[in-house]
Amino acid sequence: MMTHAHETTIPTVTLNNGLRIPQLGFGVFQVPPAETQRIVEDALEAGYRHIDTAAAYRNEAGVGAAIAASGIPREEIFITTKLRNGEQAQAREAFENSCKALAVDYVDLYLIHWPVPSQGMFTEAWKALEEIHASGRSRAIGVSNFLADHLDTLLSASDVVPAVNQIEIHPTFQQQELAAKSRALGIAVEAYSPLGQGADLNAAAVKSLANTYGATPAQIVLSWHLSQGTIVIPKSADSTRMRENLGAVALQLDPAELAEITALESGARAGADPAVAAFSQM
Repeated sequence: MMTHAHETTIPTVTLNNGLRIPQLGFGVFQVPPAETQRIVEDALEAGYRHIDTAAAYRNEAGVGAAIAASGIPREEIFITTKLRNGEQAQAREAFENSCKALAVDYVDLYLIHWPVPSQGMFTEAWKALEEIHASGRSRAIGVSNFLADHLDTLLSASDVVPAVNQIEIHPTFQQQELAAKSRALGIAVEAYSPLGQGADLNAAAVKSLANTYGATPAQIVLSWHLSQGTIVIPKSADSTRMRENLGAVALQLDPAELAEITALESGARAGADPAVAAFSQM
């Protein structure tokens, strides 16, 4: 069974400003605040060096406490956090609050969490992110859940091309056109819910390949993501599974095997639709 990644170097993706981001990171969406420090400490111990949080998750303080407790130098850990939808008009203040919660002087990547087109404020928020980036407080800035028209609107009104577009991608919901457009613009693609919130692990093709390779279904799906150059942030509260997921970097599927997973596309979105999503996250 391929489980450990300490022997394997996690690959990096070079963003459009030259910053390198570990391609396989660790997400803390829906991790309860009271458990976040322990879980992130386990992830750092397993070998993760890229932690993805958000103000809306209400667990930034736990992430910061884990990083402080780990003894790992700050510059060796890539931290992403995100701007709440309800704070797009107060992005600078929101950013400062995130830094305080994380107990850091800077973050590596700051994202607009959702476009919320009905509120019509994401270009204004982006101007604030450009200033935060220019100040050096966020080494890169990007977006999350931005569809093609949102990217067009943003780019027509801004000076800095987002470094990342973090979107829902998994075998049954691949957003291939949006991913291709993002990449054509020089925007790296990052997948959230990369395992389809677990549902895609039950696909016959995934289980069959896992059996062939003596791997876990999650390793198969993560290897498929990595083969496309996608940044991926699986989440697990189980330290054994955390290590297993890191093992995906040592697994290389052949083109025919990758095509079997790509063929699982069903257009089934698991999360909210960014075209209409308008929750405040407050």
